[in-house]
Amino acid sequence: MVNMEFCGFQYWGRGMPKHDAITNQREQEILREVQRAGGSCRIGYLARKLNVSDETIRRNIKSLEASGLVKKVHGGVSLAGLVSVVEPPLQRRMDRNTDAKKALASAVADIIKNGESLFLDVGSTTAFIAQALQNHQDLYIVTNSTTVAQMLTGRNNNRVFLAGGELRALDGAAFGQDALGFINKFNVKYAVMSVAAINARSGFMLYDIEEVDVSLAAIKHAQIGIVVADSSKYGRSAPITMPSPQDIKLLVTDTQPDEGISAMLAQFEISVNVVP
Repeated sequence: MVNMEFCGFQYWGRGMPKHDAITNQREQEILREVQRAGGSCRIGYLARKLNVSDETIRRNIKSLEASGLVKKVHGGVSLAGLVSVVEPPLQRRMDRNTDAKKALASAVADIIKNGESLFLDVGSTTAFIAQALQNHQDLYIVTNSTTVAQMLTGRNNNRVFLAGGELRALDGAAFGQDALGFINKFNVKYAVMSVAAINARSGFMLYDIEEVDVSLAAIKHAQIGIVVADSSKYGRSAPITMPSPQDIKLLVTDTQPDEGISAMLAQFEISVNVVP
């Protein structure tokens, strides 16, 4: 069961008609396209972009409006308030909170020893972790990130295994069934992941359902799940909540979380490593 949260509104997979999962995915695509268009666009534009009928777009917009995410305007739709459903490009994220991310990356690199195996996902923080691991030797690395692969391939007898599938323009990461099937073949010691948001009510959150699928596959085949996130992620919200937080063993962060988040972490027995 997947909990999809959009700014406080939740959609649960259990008990829904079969077509609802597709509808929710399309609603996410609609929100993404509206934001990319600058916050508002016409029905016909969305229908062409998503290759569906105008009536299909109207039905989805009606559902989104009921959730308070968009507003219908004459012939089109606009975002209701500041709804963030699209993550910024990787390079832009790497330019934010750089010092904190480098400190976290160094701490994770201290945890991982030469010769160990790990999964690294796509993200600005994990890109810094890959950079911090460049002096390690004999690592066995599984990733769906071309950035991570480029940083660690051909160095110090490392072995790098890159998931296949369609590469996302946003960050050069592979997603989809091919990528999931590839990741499921491996068993590693660590699954090291970044997240978009952490809050007391929903736990760890990401921007895309495919990112959640990859994270769950990696955690399933790892001995230790590690989330690495700086304190700017605290109290934020993102569209998709990660299920099974109990499979995460460690949060590496730069500031002690507040009482609410600390209680959530304690509930799932997640240790916290605060890096100065």
